[in-house]
Amino acid sequence: MRAYYTQMEAAKKGIVTPQLEIVAAKEEMEVPKLMELVASGQAVIPANVNHTSLSPEGIGSGLRTKINVNLGISGDSKDYDRELKKVQMAIDFGAEAIMDLSNYGKTHDFREKLIEMSPAMIGSVPMYDAIGYLEKDLLEITAKDFLRVVEAHAREGVDFVTIHAGLNRRAVESFRRAGRKMNIVSRGGSLLFAWMEMTGNENPFFEYYDEVLDILREHDVTISIGDALRPGCIADSSDAGQIAELIEIGNLTKWAWEKDVQVLVEGPGHMAMDEIAANMKMEKRICHNAPFYVLGPLVTDIAPGYDHITSAIGGAIAAANGADFLCYVTPAEHLRLPDVSDVREGIVASKIAAHAADIAKGIKGARDIDNRMAEARHKMDWDEMFDIAIDGKKAKEYFESTPPADRHTCSMCGKMCAVRTTNMILEGKKVEFCTEK
Repeated sequence: MRAYYTQMEAAKKGIVTPQLEIVAAKEEMEVPKLMELVASGQAVIPANVNHTSLSPEGIGSGLRTKINVNLGISGDSKDYDRELKKVQMAIDFGAEAIMDLSNYGKTHDFREKLIEMSPAMIGSVPMYDAIGYLEKDLLEITAKDFLRVVEAHAREGVDFVTIHAGLNRRAVESFRRAGRKMNIVSRGGSLLFAWMEMTGNENPFFEYYDEVLDILREHDVTISIGDALRPGCIADSSDAGQIAELIEIGNLTKWAWEKDVQVLVEGPGHMAMDEIAANMKMEKRICHNAPFYVLGPLVTDIAPGYDHITSAIGGAIAAANGADFLCYVTPAEHLRLPDVSDVREGIVASKIAAHAADIAKGIKGARDIDNRMAEARHKMDWDEMFDIAIDGKKAKEYFESTPPADRHTCSMCGKMCAVRTTNMILEGKKVEFCTEK
């Protein structure tokens, strides 16, 4: 018998958990309002009972847009210290979530350290870890084996897990009929598809979904229902495969809620800008207003090396139209495992997109920091500007790389700075350039 309620279960019963109280304070939201959102599934508070270092965050309707940072060990890059540096950077920049996508060897030790040190919520994809954890090749893994890996991650303290439960036989048939350019680009989705085709069996996470939910409920792990059929190029977006899977996910969402398991719904992918708003509304309708977690969307396919920008453009549009959670993309996307510098660029781009969307959505207090920046710029107070900036270190380095003769300006305009000129006139001073030294 569990000694505690899940966050959703407690909210349904009118019980204020410590996590809900903390999130309400962070969001400047009344506790009853947040409780109503969590009880209805419109917001989630991913908080595994075993993640004791967690500083809880809420994701969903009416809350600030959150960002996730992906990292982890791969077979071609096994530097654990470097991955932990990325973790620390994500924490320092205030990322609300970190996903361990490790797919090499025994990942338990890395994930244990990650959970121990991180106040950010931790996500994982058990499917990635299955081969290494079980020490079996894909064809040798049984349906119940996959559930063993889910249980191991839940026990370790992971706050949310990506489970590609919507890729069932019906969705696969729609995918086949669609005739895509890029087929399946989800790593977990491709592994499940391969397993289903090689064994002739149904998706184990769909077939044994009740058992998956029982595991997650036991540790209060949020299920992030993965989009195995997300588009991997703009030509494949909004096709029959993507929509068929989304319909299945809508049913799985209600099924999880019946067991008091919180749900995130994962979404595209690559998508042209003019399709994004409609896709956000469609997900909210089909998935009963469950929080939407999007990768990008990347709005063009031709910018390798700059996909943190294509992603930030799509992410800002997506979040402004209802997405609640943005997965960062780095400049290394499609090219290699990101290094520490790539991670920094990806985090900043994603935070810009999230904040811009919060302003557009009218989230309470979102504009306050922008108003502070405007005031600091009006006063030409550079130290305050650097303190307010998302990446103040980089801003200061840029400013000091070509220092102005007068610190009250920058080297772009010098004494012809518009702010300086206007301030002087309004203060009753004379503006002279030729006689000034």
